[in-house]
Amino acid sequence: MTSSPSIMEVLLKNSGGVAVVDGGLATELEHHGADLNDPLWSAKCLLTSPQLIRQVHIDYLEAGADIIISASYQATIQGFKAKGLSQEESEALLKKSVDIACEARDLYYQKCSQASSEHNSGKILKHRPILVAASVGSYGAYLADGSEYSGNYGDTVTLDFLKEFHRRRVQVLAESGADLIAFETIPNKLEAQAYADLLDEESIKIPAWFSFNSKDGDNVVSGDSLFECASIAEASKKVVAVGINCTPPRFITGLISSIKKVTTKPVVIYPNSGETYDPTVKDWVQNTGVSDEDFVSHVNNWWKAGASLFGGCCRTSPKTIRGIYKTLSERGL
Repeated sequence: MTSSPSIMEVLLKNSGGVAVVDGGLATELEHHGADLNDPLWSAKCLLTSPQLIRQVHIDYLEAGADIIISASYQATIQGFKAKGLSQEESEALLKKSVDIACEARDLYYQKCSQASSEHNSGKILKHRPILVAASVGSYGAYLADGSEYSGNYGDTVTLDFLKEFHRRRVQVLAESGADLIAFETIPNKLEAQAYADLLDEESIKIPAWFSFNSKDGDNVVSGDSLFECASIAEASKKVVAVGINCTPPRFITGLISSIKKVTTKPVVIYPNSGETYDPTVKDWVQNTGVSDEDFVSHVNNWWKAGASLFGGCCRTSPKTIRGIYKTLSERGL
């Protein structure tokens, strides 16, 4: 008996072998006026301004995104409890992050049905398969001390500790109505193994992708081997794509080639703008990134290197995603 195709295989088949992921969420929320100077970062808006999250999701769909990622990257039960919320309230907010993305998808489909053309005033209004990915950030993201960019958690953080830290959050998101889980900005091999072990548990019934980050173009940010990290993703039956996010564009082509040596799964890439984040002042170092045009100019090379899913991370925008969509469309993809 043959196994049924994965949700990622269906998406890629329906979109010509490639798909577009959305772009930066937090920086777009700030563009809409949100103040994210908080340990919860973008997840703060789940409490204060969910309508902004919904609007950013719609903006990305209208720019051509096939996959939108929920505002749960920095959302943890532990982080919400530190704000005085109960277990029940914390779990409800996790589910809310996915509900908002699903609402945005429904509203977008309504716009598509009412539009007179697929391209309306520069907006891409095309009825197509759209997936909602529930974001899970690393333990370092919860700490909000920059360790998600170093992977240095100290000797006291063990595999069992990380599984316990993430377990209930992942269970809630898996039951939330999302199509898959996006384990993002994975900084080390230990956390990748924790995620893979959780996916093996009976309570987790949806697929996932793993995306790592790198600051040298060779290894993940902790210094762990990308080969070993990607091998963990390749070995997990529930992982339907593996790749790189929140990494400067100049490193991506080489990293795709490295991942392709390990995995037969689709490769997902969503780099940041190339700007440097200073965790001490919690802000971006200006004038260190690339323009939207320069970012998008890499897309053809990323496709040739073997990527299937293309998007953007921090400091990218709907304009970036529209450029990716246009570039892939011009290739007939």
